[in-house]
Amino acid sequence: MDDMRATYMYAVGDVRVTDAPDPTIQQPTDAIVRTTRACVCGSDLHPYHSMPASEDGAAMGHEILGVVEEVGSEVRTVSPGDLVIAPFALSCGVCEFCRAGLQTSCVRGGFWGDPGFGTAGTQAEAARVPLADGSLVPVPGVGADADEALLNSLLTLTDVYGTGWHAAHMAKVGPGSTVTVIGDGAVGLLAVLSAKQLGAERIILMGRHQVRTDLGRDFGATDVVAERGEEGIAAVRELTDGGSQVVLEAVGHMPAYEQSVGIVRPGGVISRVGVPQYEEAPVGFGSLFGGNITLTGGPAPVRAYTEQLLPAVLDGTVDPGRVFDRTVGLEETAEAYRLMDDREALKVALRP
Repeated sequence: MDDMRATYMYAVGDVRVTDAPDPTIQQPTDAIVRTTRACVCGSDLHPYHSMPASEDGAAMGHEILGVVEEVGSEVRTVSPGDLVIAPFALSCGVCEFCRAGLQTSCVRGGFWGDPGFGTAGTQAEAARVPLADGSLVPVPGVGADADEALLNSLLTLTDVYGTGWHAAHMAKVGPGSTVTVIGDGAVGLLAVLSAKQLGAERIILMGRHQVRTDLGRDFGATDVVAERGEEGIAAVRELTDGGSQVVLEAVGHMPAYEQSVGIVRPGGVISRVGVPQYEEAPVGFGSLFGGNITLTGGPAPVRAYTEQLLPAVLDGTVDPGRVFDRTVGLEETAEAYRLMDDREALKVALRP
């Protein structure tokens, strides 16, 4: 069996690109995808800060745009040579949850880097994609030689654009909505873009990094609040005359949740898509119950939104790929983690 290069994490801050077995077809529903672009996600920084030491390491990455190299005998919707988008959650496409647009709860599906599901990571030269028919989305008329801007925008459909859209969709953002987005990472910025597309009238972005908040303004933010904590809550409540109808929380840490509770108005909605780094959160009378606040969100079933979002990406109506401000070779993946962790880069694409 030939080897490829793939990324593993072995402990806090210890990311290495090493040899790994080239993927092969194991089930008739599999496809092998050769990587065109992968990337580092903000959620990858959580284990980067907290992972217990492991001798074997953990395969990293859950975002991949690539070309189909081989398919199993039962695969019908993609063929060798197709450029495909692979979502961060793999799904069968036919169970009750997939049919309901909740592919992250697929009864047969799973996630990248899960040995129990049989997947490795996507920060690698290639990947085996289980459940290819339910998971992969071909991009008609586009190849791996497309220009960098288009490839980056297509790559956002594997996770961050679909996740930002999920936040806004679950909050029922629509024409005239007042929306506050907490977090100026890639997901937060694309939640701004999504809220704008869905017709929000006012979009307040809470973030402290001007390069990022400037991009947020380009995506549709009408106001920026740099303050955090009580100062930030007071600023948003003043801007919104008492609180925001909708809060999209794209961070995942407890202070961001507490900020959400502080700025949402009675009858409003908090939609969380930042991966929670806590197990318990206030939901009682003084936080959510008394104000009839709706709490929604969760891991985004990005596969449910891909066909809806793809046309505007292809015709250039939207350019979500602007969240990528650095591209490095796969061998430099450890540096990509450092750049993002040190806030020197917003989101880093990886080129094999």
